Amino acid sequence: MAVNCEECMHYAYDDEYESYVCEMDLDQDEMEQFLRGTFRSCPFYEPGDEYTIVRKQM
Repeated sequence: MAVNCEECMHYAYDDEYESYVCEMDLDQDEMEQFLRGTFRSCPFYEPGDEYTIVRKQM
């Protein structure tokens, strides 16, 4: 399963770094893969679709 971090709800803009970052606590190997852009199957990936949350509330 390929992961697109730009669509993940844990991928957010950080004003301090002035760039997008992963908000999850990644271990050293996961962070290296994230920075290189070679993350293939992230265990923290959640689609950033706000409508899925709304559908659950209905």
